[in-house]
Amino acid sequence: MDETQNLYLMKHDDGSLFGPVSLDQLYQWAVEAQISPLDKVSTDGKSWIKAPMVAELEMDYLVEVGEEQFYGPTTIGAVKEFVRMGEITADAAVTNCRDGTEQTVRDLPAFRDEQPVRTSIRLSLQKRVRELEENLLEERRARESAEQRCEKLEARLAGLQAESSY
Repeated sequence: MDETQNLYLMKHDDGSLFGPVSLDQLYQWAVEAQISPLDKVSTDGKSWIKAPMVAELEMDYLVEVGEEQFYGPTTIGAVKEFVRMGEITADAAVTNCRDGTEQTVRDLPAFRDEQPVRTSIRLSLQKRVRELEENLLEERRARESAEQRCEKLEARLAGLQAESSY
């Protein structure tokens, strides 16, 4: 794909559309594990291909997430996210779909210098829920403040209109 070309992303789970975005932005989303193997990409918003078919996204890895259960193809970023969330361990099998090699997560070049930390999914989700609740509270405060300013401005405008009608 042309790096200057605008692309569109359609999420498989709810059909939501994103774009136009650059290939660099799409790649960044893939690295951050924001693109699933079932999501689709388009150059024109009409013809769609599954995201792993876009070689530049480097969605090259099939991860064994359970006995005879696989996820992918996906990126190294998604593999790291699975490890971080505690959904797989460093001993999980990963197949490189480009060359057919199979190895464990710990043997992947991206993990050799890292020590993956297994965390509880529940603790990670609880932390994320707390973050979202804090963000929601901040947004509510900002909205209430904006509503109060709007009410004051409306009252001032009404006063000015009343003065000008004399």
